[in-house]
Amino acid sequence: MNDLRQLHHFLAVADTLHFGRAAERLGMTQPPLSQSIMALERTLGAPLFIRSKRNVALTAFGRQWLEHVRPAVAGVAALPDIARRLLDGTAGQLSLSFVSTADYSLLPALVRGYEARFPQVEISLTEATSDVQIAALLDGRGHVGIVIPPDAALSASLAYMPLLREPLVAAVPETWVKEARVRHSGSLGNDWLDRSLILFPRRVAPVFHDLVTSYLVRRGRPPHIRQEAIQMQTIISLVSAGMGFALVPASLRNLARTGVRYIDLEDPPLLETGLAWRRADDSATLGGFLEVARDVAAV
Repeated sequence: MNDLRQLHHFLAVADTLHFGRAAERLGMTQPPLSQSIMALERTLGAPLFIRSKRNVALTAFGRQWLEHVRPAVAGVAALPDIARRLLDGTAGQLSLSFVSTADYSLLPALVRGYEARFPQVEISLTEATSDVQIAALLDGRGHVGIVIPPDAALSASLAYMPLLREPLVAAVPETWVKEARVRHSGSLGNDWLDRSLILFPRRVAPVFHDLVTSYLVRRGRPPHIRQEAIQMQTIISLVSAGMGFALVPASLRNLARTGVRYIDLEDPPLLETGLAWRRADDSATLGGFLEVARDVAAV
């Protein structure tokens, strides 16, 4: 078959089971319609209709083929609208990666806001450290990542938008607080600064790692790193187990874990989190996400 006209002709006759009424619906005369159907049957190698002087009926083959033709023609008819929605970003896919700290701060608001504005877009979420995300973007994978920006400038091929700067707080075992109350009938004070530290490995989160260790050094308390972990949930779990304390973003207060107490720091360091994406990526879904991000940004 050369085009969709024959399929439209077939559907019209199948719906009306009358060549005259089908031709009227199509805005054509009956002879060309009959010729079109016969040409289609020759192409298929089988009759679609049983014709008599009084009525027209679908053959068994025609009835079965109709079940495939109708959705196929409807799908083709929908293509222009699909193209429009892909071009304006209201349909398609968005691949978003994020650091674990964003779970409790930026990620929920960003995803909620984006899905509310673009409900037909399929969002793919991947948790990864900042270095892994940046490497993936440079390799052409994914659309955008929620990252902790590195000390060094990003590659010129990447763009960056700061979204949030939040203070660090201390996450300490609840048992430490209770022990301090028993011994001193008061608060924990700053004694916990001399205890074991749980921290991200520097190789995967150098900015965060240095932010924590430099703060402790400034306070005259060189860090004693007991355990490293790359996921914030794991770090908080280790704190809950009494293995040590951690300095974490203030938004981690939203992770209410039994056995953990969050304590404000004196003159706390600030941790920045933002978005990174390829400058050359002109995906409409990415453009829509950046619009939502600008509304959510707190800096």
